[in-house]
Amino acid sequence: MESLVIGGGRRLEGTLRVDGAKNAALPILAASVLTQEEVLLEGMPDILDVRRMTDILSMLGCGVDWNDHRVRITASGMNSSEMPDQLSKQIRSSIFLLGPILSRFGRATVTYPGGCEIGLRPIDLHLSGLRALGVEISEEGGVIRCDGRSMRAGEVHLDYPSVGATENVIMAAVCLRGTTVIHNAAREPEIVDLARFICAMGGRVYGAGSANVTVEGVGQLHGAVYTPMPDRIVAGTLLCAGAITGGEIELTDAPVTQMHAVCAKLREMGCDLREEERRLILRAPERLTAFPMLQTQPHPGFPTDMQAQMLALLSVSEGTGVIVENVFENRFTHAGDLNRMGARILCAGRTAIVRGTETLSGARVTARDLRGGAALVLAGLKAQGETVVEHAALIDRGYERFEARLASLGAKITRRMET
Repeated sequence: MESLVIGGGRRLEGTLRVDGAKNAALPILAASVLTQEEVLLEGMPDILDVRRMTDILSMLGCGVDWNDHRVRITASGMNSSEMPDQLSKQIRSSIFLLGPILSRFGRATVTYPGGCEIGLRPIDLHLSGLRALGVEISEEGGVIRCDGRSMRAGEVHLDYPSVGATENVIMAAVCLRGTTVIHNAAREPEIVDLARFICAMGGRVYGAGSANVTVEGVGQLHGAVYTPMPDRIVAGTLLCAGAITGGEIELTDAPVTQMHAVCAKLREMGCDLREEERRLILRAPERLTAFPMLQTQPHPGFPTDMQAQMLALLSVSEGTGVIVENVFENRFTHAGDLNRMGARILCAGRTAIVRGTETLSGARVTARDLRGGAALVLAGLKAQGETVVEHAALIDRGYERFEARLASLGAKITRRMET
């Protein structure tokens, strides 16, 4: 087990470039198997989830070549429609391959995916969306078998604007003859990025980023060179690192237009935040001011993936604030560890009430999911004394060299192996 060891109390200052987005890179990797020609993805984040996804592609018979942050995918040798069981259980985003595999082979066998334990996150919406396209699905013993030999374009109505279900239906429909329309589609920027990638391969996807997405089927796709969008959650986390330490940081290659909800909350807490074309410059006060209320929502509302980080900030702010988690039902598991460090957080169901305290105390805490782990690191940056965040691998799922990047801003943070 690897842990991150943090000596708190240092003000962060400096400039960092924002990495490519995890939540864009994963479905784009899945979509790369829709063509038998070579795909070159540049600026890819070298994080654990992306490595696991490329491992799955390799096991399915695809050629995968990593060179720094460039990934070359050649899916002409793809020879299996059955997802590898163990790898699929390690990464929830393996479910993104369901639509592309159906498109390639007319059948697919997958196990229920893994990932962070932040709620039920059922894949029913993925399956109902594919059924609307004529896919016959059976489930037994944790295995999902899909028969897509009768797949056809059609109308898909999602009961909830699920990001993954929207992306899976788009990828399943892109090579079907006719027009598919997805109603109540998710509107996240990563869906727009996926659509751009598919269009770069010769697909026809319209309306991505709105509630209604149209896919006009094409006979086949060709290869492409593409760079995924910058990661708005990594950018938001780095801004929070500057804010919680009273620091001053600048982010380059930042997805400025996709971060208005996060930036608005940081300003509400007293931060001076300047937005330029691809730059964000934050100057934080010595102590933050609590916002009265934050509610997570599907895009363009406040992202659930930034809730844990904001809870850490709120715990050391002046005043009392409330956070309501509307997306996942089990996403306050990090609150107990923050309380161990001296925070005053009361959780009831999907609501957390926080009375800010002036400082926190270092402690040994445990990352229980990706974003909650990042929040504990933020708390450690502020705390007096040493904080040890166990299970750093969970943080590695979404943050590339997190400790090195924070150290470049002046943080005292190292990684160590523990038994």
